[in-house]
Amino acid sequence: MPTILFDQIVFGPVHSRRLGVSLGINLLPVDGKLCSFNCIYCECGLNEERRTKTKLPTREEVKEALGRKLSSMQTEGVAPDVITFAGNGEPTMHPLFAGIIDDTIELRDRYFPQAKIAVLSNATMIHKEDVFQALNKIEDNILKLDSVLDSRIRQLDAPNAPSFTFDRLLKHLIRFNGNLIIQTMFIRGEHKGEKIDNTTEEEINGWLEALKQINPKQVMIYTIERETPVKNLRKVPKQELETIAEQARKEGFDVQVSG
Repeated sequence: MPTILFDQIVFGPVHSRRLGVSLGINLLPVDGKLCSFNCIYCECGLNEERRTKTKLPTREEVKEALGRKLSSMQTEGVAPDVITFAGNGEPTMHPLFAGIIDDTIELRDRYFPQAKIAVLSNATMIHKEDVFQALNKIEDNILKLDSVLDSRIRQLDAPNAPSFTFDRLLKHLIRFNGNLIIQTMFIRGEHKGEKIDNTTEEEINGWLEALKQINPKQVMIYTIERETPVKNLRKVPKQELETIAEQARKEGFDVQVSG
């Protein structure tokens, strides 16, 4: 299966099409995937095909690995634009996520104070107060909003929790008072005999209304770049992404497009 797993706690740096020179942190097991979503487009593969047998890295292991890497980058004269929590699933599922963010801020300030800290999250854990507070401390709190329709969220993102709904998600996104970046994957195709398309007029209009309530400091829209674990998925052309972006820009939002 042409999907990717990260086999280290700290990986890269790599050049991210959205973030620049990014040093990655994987808080999940290195032998599989652990996620509260089961997105059909996930580059790490589907949850049921990526079962893990190892434990999460400890807070101490994460701090040691990050400190060692930042020290070596400083010696080499290579500066990251951003330290990014991503990896093999949902980083905020780590029970010590908040403490790890504190450690990362401390190390960032010591070695590369100009670097940002980013978290790529599916927003399923932002109802937890410690996760909410930790995300409020970083520069790039990037949270997923793929659709405003519960049926589409179940189709695209397949949340593990039946209680996860758009209305519940929206309530918690609003709590950030604009200190967040909304990230949306636009995609088309077919899956299990059903059509997939979250670029319909109904969904785009609903998405724009949600953005007005959330008031994010930036919006990132993108489409698939690599092969996906579910077949029959198609990229949305860059020009169509730009058209969607322009609608959001007319509402006053800063929109970044990755086609």
